[in-house]
Amino acid sequence: MPTESASCSTARQAKQKRKSHSLSIRRTNSSEQERTGLPRDMLEGQDSKLPSSVRSTLLELFGQIEREFENLYIENLELRREIDTLNERLAAEGQAIDGAELSKGQLKTKASHSTSQLSQKLKTTYKASTSKHTALLWSIEMAKCLVKYAGHVGSVNSIKFHPSEQLALTASGDQTAHIWRYAVQLPTPQPVADTSISGEDEIECSDKDEPDLDGDVSSDCPTIRVPLTSLKSHQGVVIAADWLVGGKQAVTASWDRTANLYDVETSELVHSLTGHDQELTHCCTHPTQRLVVTSSRDTTFRLWDFRDPSIHSVNVFQGHTDTVTSAVFTVGDNVVSGSDDRTVKVWDLKNMRSPIATIRTDSAINRINVCVGQKIIALPHDNRQVRLFDMSGVRLARLPRSSRQGHRRMVCCSAWGEDHPVCNLFTCGFDRQAIGWNINIPALLQEK
Repeated sequence: MPTESASCSTARQAKQKRKSHSLSIRRTNSSEQERTGLPRDMLEGQDSKLPSSVRSTLLELFGQIEREFENLYIENLELRREIDTLNERLAAEGQAIDGAELSKGQLKTKASHSTSQLSQKLKTTYKASTSKHTALLWSIEMAKCLVKYAGHVGSVNSIKFHPSEQLALTASGDQTAHIWRYAVQLPTPQPVADTSISGEDEIECSDKDEPDLDGDVSSDCPTIRVPLTSLKSHQGVVIAADWLVGGKQAVTASWDRTANLYDVETSELVHSLTGHDQELTHCCTHPTQRLVVTSSRDTTFRLWDFRDPSIHSVNVFQGHTDTVTSAVFTVGDNVVSGSDDRTVKVWDLKNMRSPIATIRTDSAINRINVCVGQKIIALPHDNRQVRLFDMSGVRLARLPRSSRQGHRRMVCCSAWGEDHPVCNLFTCGFDRQAIGWNINIPALLQEK
């Protein structure tokens, strides 16, 4: 009988442990509402020697840990779905290129191989782009490098020319912005015959109107290694920089979530512009007024007003749902903003509540630029396209995207050169090309 009693007691204890373990498992997989409904003594265990206050604290802490793991698990599932979607897209592109019928297993193999190739290509491109740390000054007519600046120790993220002197302002991943002087004798631009056909469909351009600034042809050009001025105050990558009207001050935008205004002559920090919640992506100054606009990953862009020396006001524009990749001024009282949410919006500085025009596209938009004289917006896209719109949102044209003309990778920025008769629009892409285009603006506007 004692043996039977001990056996029964052991069985009851084992059953109790299994029950407690089962409850523990159910607790892990239950919702927050279900957890609160379970009896505390069942969760804590019958034979715990811990004080009730300690047990309560432990249960609360373990609950927090469990919720964190649940959030990570959900994020992991979402990332897996995105990876699967990317693999399917890569596989579909591979099938279209090869022109062959692929089974599901072959598609997965090809997608995996394409993903590996893409990863390796991104690493190679990043290494190549961050190992040179140079800015190149080109001749449009000769498609030749005239000056190379090699003063940065990080990637060069933007360049702006001084409004009246031969000075350049470069922003870099080394957390600085440099001002450096160049001395070049530019050839006189020669007029060319108009060979472009403009319209709402794709623009046709001849090869001679498209200087392709590509390749490593800068080995023979003069190299500048020391800046005149180094602007140092940021704690992160300086992603963009621009001259304030007059060229006596410069503004920088950084991943440290601030923009800085500097005195060019003394290199001193005049103002630190704070308020953005995430990394800045771009900054731009007004051509005739002391106004600065900064854009950020926090889905907003801000307008900073320095026209009154005693008052430095700031206005926040909230109209996008994703990263604002750039915001630029036009002549007058308008700002144009582009975003990863695949929209471009035109704003009136006198009425910031809603945009006066919205352009919706099928791809994320990178650094835009506006033709000041004609108010034409050039939109560079992630999908290799460059589209032209007017300020009211009407599409005017699309630049070529073939293997012979156009970019082979994402187009990261655009810039108008209105005073040049040969090339009045430039675009740069992740294919390491800068392409000059001859856009027949009068024909575009006439056909509109």
